[in-house]
Amino acid sequence: MNISLQYSQITVNDLDESLAFYRDALGLEVRNDVGSDGQRWVTLGSASQPDLELVLSEPHAGRSKDDGDALQVLLTKGVLPVIVFRTDNVDATFEHLRAAGAEVLQEPIDQPWGPRDCAFRDPSGNHVRFNQKS
Repeated sequence: MNISLQYSQITVNDLDESLAFYRDALGLEVRNDVGSDGQRWVTLGSASQPDLELVLSEPHAGRSKDDGDALQVLLTKGVLPVIVFRTDNVDATFEHLRAAGAEVLQEPIDQPWGPRDCAFRDPSGNHVRFNQKS
């Protein structure tokens, strides 16, 4: 049996604003932009991982009003799961994202458990980290 990750969900407040971060600043490519019943989902990916896509959607997309409202509260608090990307040069990635106007949470540091990393918030407040193996 061979199992691999195909999609990972990122909940955002505004898809177009989030595309400025994930597509324009990070360089991910839009693979699909789909609308249905007044909702929209955008999938993005990287050439280095062609079989993995990130799905951006707003809290109420495909969910009940109550579930969407609950997810919106968590997003607003900034307590949704951390998103971690791997990069071959964390310092260059940091400078690129800072120059693009991303909110810095942590400048690059060498972590005691191994990687050099840094952290930002995306436009919706999601905690996004970038790791470089030492």
